[in-house]
Amino acid sequence: MTTYVLIPGFWLGGWAWRPVADTLRARGHDVHTLSLTGMGERVHLARPDTDLEVHVTDVVNLLRYDDLHDVVLVGHSYAGAVVTTAAADRMPDRVAKLVFVDTGPLPDGVSQSEFEEPDARAATARTVAEHGDGWRIPPPPWAQVIPDLDAETLATLEERSTPQPYATTTQPVSLTGAWEKLPRLGILCTFTTEQARAMAGAPLFRHMTDPQWEYAELPTSHWPMFTRPTELADLLSCPEVH
Repeated sequence: MTTYVLIPGFWLGGWAWRPVADTLRARGHDVHTLSLTGMGERVHLARPDTDLEVHVTDVVNLLRYDDLHDVVLVGHSYAGAVVTTAAADRMPDRVAKLVFVDTGPLPDGVSQSEFEEPDARAATARTVAEHGDGWRIPPPPWAQVIPDLDAETLATLEERSTPQPYATTTQPVSLTGAWEKLPRLGILCTFTTEQARAMAGAPLFRHMTDPQWEYAELPTSHWPMFTRPTELADLLSCPEVH
């Protein structure tokens, strides 16, 4: 049996992992799906000062208070780039492996917003000011973002997705480097292994060619937990992950 902690990216709660989690549990694994503060069923806790540090603490506290060890820590998108990396950096003794779903770790001192080009960053700031009360990023038009999604899943996504606290994207991640000793798997959905390794030449992606990396390709949208959940569970539960 393997213990998994599944952490969703922007606008999503732990509910987004349900098809993947159900499959893993049916195979005998212990699975924890975490809704970060202000997201999912914890949306009522969102505040303007809900930042990256709060989300990292969410993961650290789950590992500590549920007394989890030898965890496969899985982060999607934003959650992999900063939250999962920082939590593992603080408690590397509790983590057996890191899995980055269509994402990669950002270096110390870098925020998620810096991943965007300057024009896109400015557009996000305008959206926050005009449509997010100055502190939230509204969910995108999901039917346009994931055009091939079935009607039932799309309706669930539109009903349950919640605004992302903006401070979670602008606060830089703080890392000691302890996480770098952990083995890691990159599950690539919107780019290839060759592209991932090529990106490592850029400062933001310098960790992408470390020897601890393995890569697996799952061609689909950026949200494979909705479009290919069974295949995603297969990759997470294959022997090479453990």
